[in-house]
Amino acid sequence: MTEAGGTGTGPVWLRHYPPDVQAHLDYPNRMLHEVVGDAAARWPDRTALIFYGARWSYARLWSESGRFAAALEREGVRPGDRVALFLPNCPEYPIALLGALRAGAIVVQVSPLYFGTDLARLLADSQPKAVVTLEILYPALAKVRSDFAPSVVYVARLREFYPTHLRPFVNLRLRKQKLPTSFPDDPVVRRWSTAVRTPGTPTEFRSDPATTVAVLQYTGGTTGTPKAAMLSHRNLVANLTQGNHWNSRRRPGEEVFLASIPFFHIYGLTVALLMGLAEGATIVLQIRPEVRELLKLIDRYHPTQFPGVPALYQGLNQQPDLAKFDLRGIQFCVSGSAPLPRPVAERFCAITGANLVEGYGLTEASPMTHVNPLQGDRPPGSIGIPVSDTEERIVDLETGTRELPVGEAGELAVRGPQLMLGYYRQPEETARAIRDGWLLTGDIARLDENGFAYVVDRKKDVVNVGGMKVYPREVEDVLFQHPAVSDAAAVGIPDAALGEVVKAFVVRKPGATVTAEELIAFVRERIPHFKAPRSVEFRDALPRSGVQKVLRRQLRDSAGAPAPAPGVPSR
Repeated sequence: MTEAGGTGTGPVWLRHYPPDVQAHLDYPNRMLHEVVGDAAARWPDRTALIFYGARWSYARLWSESGRFAAALEREGVRPGDRVALFLPNCPEYPIALLGALRAGAIVVQVSPLYFGTDLARLLADSQPKAVVTLEILYPALAKVRSDFAPSVVYVARLREFYPTHLRPFVNLRLRKQKLPTSFPDDPVVRRWSTAVRTPGTPTEFRSDPATTVAVLQYTGGTTGTPKAAMLSHRNLVANLTQGNHWNSRRRPGEEVFLASIPFFHIYGLTVALLMGLAEGATIVLQIRPEVRELLKLIDRYHPTQFPGVPALYQGLNQQPDLAKFDLRGIQFCVSGSAPLPRPVAERFCAITGANLVEGYGLTEASPMTHVNPLQGDRPPGSIGIPVSDTEERIVDLETGTRELPVGEAGELAVRGPQLMLGYYRQPEETARAIRDGWLLTGDIARLDENGFAYVVDRKKDVVNVGGMKVYPREVEDVLFQHPAVSDAAAVGIPDAALGEVVKAFVVRKPGATVTAEELIAFVRERIPHFKAPRSVEFRDALPRSGVQKVLRRQLRDSAGAPAPAPGVPSR
């Protein structure tokens, strides 16, 4: 197992887990859908899904996914064909996911936020034979049909997933938002409701879980062009097993997960959906992460596990009437996708009584590689220690081959059973990312003497100020300490004299007043002057991806030349 920086200090993860997890895991040699099928057989009458009051038992989930698999096979979908899920969080998603896998298809994850060029590029790359979507999303799909040629498109009306008494209100809301409520007239379109209600028995596809692709998961694209990671059945089963094993205090068949983060992202897929379905949990679905609605769902359904992102926890913290809601049922929360500011975590834990820890992962690793222990040591600012059977090391930025000692910052490399098979149809990119079985994460990190990892920043986001490296995260950490700052991001922008300088984008707290000059002075008092922003731009909100990562590339592209800050010399 992993040793701290490879220095011979012993298998560090063993020191931070209880005795019952101090061993290599025995991963089931099962297809991903078979793992969920085992849970359905064990807990058939338990509620698997809750969607705004409507409920699906595990027996119904398994039955409808089987009927959908049979429908795909009738339409000519064969093992290895791609089935795209162009969906938000709704019951159609897990049913379609399991159905596609049971038919032997490869699931293509498509963000419902995509349209135009982004959507066309992804579908042209993956060429799905079938697409599953909602009537409100179908117009965006229809506009890019010239870029791919699906044999069939399954379309559901959103209202059919809600309880009967709410359906008129759903249609009314869609009309007010000028969203489609009628079924599209297209010869390749099939009704979702017909597919899941027509009797049929699927062939129940089985192959080698280690070599069979289950999901094409496109990278977030926050730093460049998205690529599709090929995640095998083995990769995903290993990672959900690692995640569930980390939480040694979980109760199979009793947990309630709040699924607010999107399933189309690998974090939501594995941590908010698959980890729960594998052990008979009830998954409470939220179609999009809206904070006021989130509070009502927590109050009504008392989730025990609430995986999320820092922006979501921060949004909840800032609600003025939290005393009206019962939030004390939440027990375990893993924060991922972005750095978790310590004040956000402390406030959330004080409000809910939950145990909130920061974890780390990436698309290419299904995604989880690190997480902090639920008990014992938990150093501030750390992403934690490797999950079971996962190794870590820090390598130099220039070659990616020389291992660095404890405490020195370099690129984080990981190795374990959850690592992808490679990038879809991109062998050169695969070779650059995976070397001798080690995945180069692109994140700059350091290890302490106990094996805890600390992410300094993204390799591509490092700002070179006159030859001096500045990590945006350390600038942002200081900005978050200012009482007037609600959100912040730092990027590098061109500078004629220094090559690059730091520019900060800041969102003020409601009612707060602070000037750019005051913020720059605040930062300069706490870190070396060359790291401080030369300019600050105030915004109402920062651009974020579907899982709330700040899109630094958009900020860099929109940034103009920096205005010299008062009293700050050019060098």
